[in-house]
Amino acid sequence: MALTDEQIKYLELTANHIRMSIIDMLEDAKSGHTAGPLGMADVFTAMYFHVLNHDAKNPEWEDRDRLLLSNGHIVPVQYATMAHAGYFPIEELATLRKFKSRLQGHPERHALPGIENTSGPLGSGLSQASGMAYAFRMDNKKNRVYCLMSDGELQEGNSWEAIMFAGGKKLSNITAIIDRNNIQIDGMTENVMPLEPLADKWKSFNWHVIEINGHNFQEIIDACEMAKTIVEKPTVIIARTIPGKGIAEIEFDYKWHGMPPNTEQEKKWLAELRTLQGKIEGGHTS
Repeated sequence: MALTDEQIKYLELTANHIRMSIIDMLEDAKSGHTAGPLGMADVFTAMYFHVLNHDAKNPEWEDRDRLLLSNGHIVPVQYATMAHAGYFPIEELATLRKFKSRLQGHPERHALPGIENTSGPLGSGLSQASGMAYAFRMDNKKNRVYCLMSDGELQEGNSWEAIMFAGGKKLSNITAIIDRNNIQIDGMTENVMPLEPLADKWKSFNWHVIEINGHNFQEIIDACEMAKTIVEKPTVIIARTIPGKGIAEIEFDYKWHGMPPNTEQEKKWLAELRTLQGKIEGGHTS
């Protein structure tokens, strides 16, 4: 179903506010990852504000969909999105990485209601998600499982064990979404350990593959809806994203994989996003 102009504007404005929150959080913490969270703000916005069957006021609702974050280091985008969706007060975002905070540098399942898995070691998330999806199928449950992953973690052998398992068991209730931003901490993925032809590799493991622009809300939501119609195999959505999206000076710069902004950069970047907000509100984002 086509999104209306008002729906798209709402999602774009929400993602822009989430990017502002990410920048504030990282500057307050003086540590953390910048490029990945900014790049995935649109995907997370689409998930929490349109795709997921969930209830922010009842995070343990039995019939909810499960969203697992495999590359836990980009969790600032999940925290920011959850706060804007009503899981906890936006003001709590300022506690990122602080002592005794519920918002640590990698997500902890028991620390914050609504976080479905503890992650940090790359390559583990899809195994966790596949186990959940398999259990739901055994119990004849209709819950869907979404696993958000980085492209760099596909260099981990454990990822391919999970890909093989889910494909072999035909777990059609699981959708993996890959942040295909082409960067990792040491450089470009294709220079560190080439991943292409990525789509063909997933297809060979019996997955349905959809490739999209990870910043186009219509494409993100259509892909998630399409995944629900695939009943004979799991689906992977390869979302091509821009690391550092929204901040021109750091887009596609792998050096910002794990570096936070300083105070001057925070002020400059927030001003840039406020300008973009005005363009969105005025209907001039092209």
